[in-house]
Amino acid sequence: MLVRLFRRHGELCASHPWEVIVGVACLTSCLLCVDKGAGAPGGGAGVPGESAGERCTATRSWSRECVVQQEYIPADMVVMTIIRCAAVLYTFYQFRNLHRLGSKYIMGIAGLFTVCSSFVFSSTVINFLRGDISDLKDDALFFFLLLIDLSKATLLAQFALSSPSQSEVKRNIARGMSLLGPTITLDTIVEALVISVGTLSGVRRIEMLCYYAIMSVLVNYIVFMSFYPACLSLILELSKSDQETERPVWYFKSAEFVKALREKDEKPNPVVQHVKVIMSAGLMIVHVLSRLDVRGARSSTHGSTLSMIVNETSNPGQDNPIQGLMRWVSLRADQLVIITLLTALLIKFIFFEEDKSGLVSKALSVASPQSVSTSTAPTSSSSPLPLSSSTTNSTNHVLTLTSSDQESLEVAEDNEETVRSLSELLDIYKSTDKLDGMSNKEVLSLVMKGHVAEYNLEKALGDYERGVLLRRKNYLTIMKRGDNILDQLPYQNYDYTKVLGQCCENVIGYVPIPVGVVGPLLLDDVTLYVPMATTEGCLVASTKRGCRAVSVNGVRSRVVADGMSRAPVVRFTSSSRASEAMAWLQDAANFAQLKDSFDSSSRFARLQRITVRIAGHDLYVRFVATTGDAMGMNMLSKGTEQALKTMLIVFPDMDILSLSGNFCSDKKAAAVNWIEGRGKSVVTEAIVPEAVVTKVLKTSVDALVSLNVSKNLVGSAIAGSIGGFNAHAANIVTSIFIATGQDPAQNVVSSSCLTLMEKNGRDLYISCTMPSIECGTIGGGTILGPQTSCLTMLGVNGPHPTSPGDNARSLARIICATVMAGELSLMSALAAGHLVRSHLKHNRTSTNLASASSSSVSNCISS
Repeated sequence: MLVRLFRRHGELCASHPWEVIVGVACLTSCLLCVDKGAGAPGGGAGVPGESAGERCTATRSWSRECVVQQEYIPADMVVMTIIRCAAVLYTFYQFRNLHRLGSKYIMGIAGLFTVCSSFVFSSTVINFLRGDISDLKDDALFFFLLLIDLSKATLLAQFALSSPSQSEVKRNIARGMSLLGPTITLDTIVEALVISVGTLSGVRRIEMLCYYAIMSVLVNYIVFMSFYPACLSLILELSKSDQETERPVWYFKSAEFVKALREKDEKPNPVVQHVKVIMSAGLMIVHVLSRLDVRGARSSTHGSTLSMIVNETSNPGQDNPIQGLMRWVSLRADQLVIITLLTALLIKFIFFEEDKSGLVSKALSVASPQSVSTSTAPTSSSSPLPLSSSTTNSTNHVLTLTSSDQESLEVAEDNEETVRSLSELLDIYKSTDKLDGMSNKEVLSLVMKGHVAEYNLEKALGDYERGVLLRRKNYLTIMKRGDNILDQLPYQNYDYTKVLGQCCENVIGYVPIPVGVVGPLLLDDVTLYVPMATTEGCLVASTKRGCRAVSVNGVRSRVVADGMSRAPVVRFTSSSRASEAMAWLQDAANFAQLKDSFDSSSRFARLQRITVRIAGHDLYVRFVATTGDAMGMNMLSKGTEQALKTMLIVFPDMDILSLSGNFCSDKKAAAVNWIEGRGKSVVTEAIVPEAVVTKVLKTSVDALVSLNVSKNLVGSAIAGSIGGFNAHAANIVTSIFIATGQDPAQNVVSSSCLTLMEKNGRDLYISCTMPSIECGTIGGGTILGPQTSCLTMLGVNGPHPTSPGDNARSLARIICATVMAGELSLMSALAAGHLVRSHLKHNRTSTNLASASSSSVSNCISS
């Protein structure tokens, strides 16, 4: 209810900014114009009963009180000077962090919020409390600066600036108000009640400071809840782009910060909220009881207390010359401390903060979201950006630049201003064949002129990460699409030694992909937890539900065939000559000769069979071999070359057209792989009890069997499918491939699957037959750190120590079993009619940062 209330309030303020701003201005004007009355200072006659040396005031909220003008107290001056300095330093700290965000809009909006709040606060204190202007100057404004919190204002501004279009601004402001409003309201109540405890002290100085602090908290809250969102909406409306198709000019500056917020940080901790409510109730009771006691006792003690103050306080007019001089010097020292501090901070902000921001901006033009997330950020991890008390922990690691990054940046940029001539740089490079002694601009100049190949940067620099950095800069210059287009593509903190030369070339970064885990999966009496890398919502949750169902009785699996294939195409002078070669290949003795030649190319590759097809005078020879724990394409290529050399001895007129003639067939849907198999041919089965089908899968055995025939068998046949007699095997295969470092493109062949369901008594029998799973546990992407971790989770990392090939076959069995679990869950969702509903609810992107609920995963699983 409160969330909806604050959302509507935010929509009202954002939709009618002029009305809200004018209303707040009118209210402030009314406060300034209120008559102080006869009891105010300077109002003419004093309060009746006022004596010499006393000053009597009558306020609206409190009864008339008389105090004696106290003499100068050094301790009081020292304490107040410390408080004022703390207020100035705290204000500088907040604005420095805002400056480091790099957005002039956030800086300006926060400054406007501070100025307007202080103006309203000043007018309120002067007129509402009937305070003396000198007291306000000395105390109230500094307490206001000390208590104001710009983090909430900054966070609301980030919600607004994250809008990809002008139409989203009002909606995001309303969302921000719905998230921040309840928490800020409760915090304001608790803060005001805690501070108001000081008004019960009986010491007038403390009481007045507490009144100032309470008024500061209340004014800050009122301005934040009304004037600030209206100004925010108006400013962004006035600064919109001329072309409606373009994103606003302020979008790229702070959208990443709001994206960094996590759901757990957006939602207030219920325990903390309950403690605050209980605290508020307790403080209210304390205040009620204390006010009743004070009201009865004040009338009897006020006179004696005042008399005591008068007796203990000397007349300021009777100070001797030394005391007067000391008092004057002390007061001037007080002011001198404040002025000196303000001057020093102003100089630091103008002349030194700009230099740091410029240095960080250079780093962030190519920086990773793992170290920084926008174009500017703090230069040290010791200075986290104080977005709010609830979000600092979650965003600190993406908003800071580590000291090691700073050092490497300085080394790379130390000579940027003095670029040596091209001839001098060429002489250095030709003599040493190294670029590590050159600055970034010097290296880029050689690359741009074509003297250094960009693919060779890592080797020439001797620094992989710097090579990636300079390649990014080079492409940013070439593409001319802005300096921040690669900000969201990370490149730091990655082991490129395992990438270059094996996994990827011309590297400019890496793409992080979420990895989920499904299980427990009971496969052949072994409990497994399977990693899946995917960006499809509900896939992991659905597969996990399927694992739960098939693991009741466990899954049984077998690898029925194992053999990778490579099929070169060779040409002869005539079809007769091609027929002769075909007959020669089909002879057992000649096969043995080719096998010896093939097997000699590798310790693990072992030729199993050869299949030959003829087309005119072209011959297609399909070699099939086991390859140990490797996926095996490179082994097959080497072995095939050796076998063809042997054939050339017998058929010197044979012309090798291509090492691959598409009869393999690799990364293409083909009937030959569906029929003959390629890689690992696996079959898995499980019996799912009727009770599990009903309670866990929310459907019936008969419905599943009927749907499987109509959809996976008849439907796929009508579509003319090759190996596609399943619901979504490719989903599970591809996600496991990405997580474990397989070749994702081979999901085309590896996802061929036949899903069968039958009634086994009252229970359900399900099986999956996958004849062409192409996978391995060594080579390729399996050597990368994250992928190695996922393989280790499954217990199949690297080569098998005693039986080569067992790890790869185990991985194939795991893939097939997980596919079966995913098939069962999806088919159950379709039979029960849950699929569309769950995906519409949980698998659609939304800009509403508060829309995620803690029940999302459970709902995916239950559907």
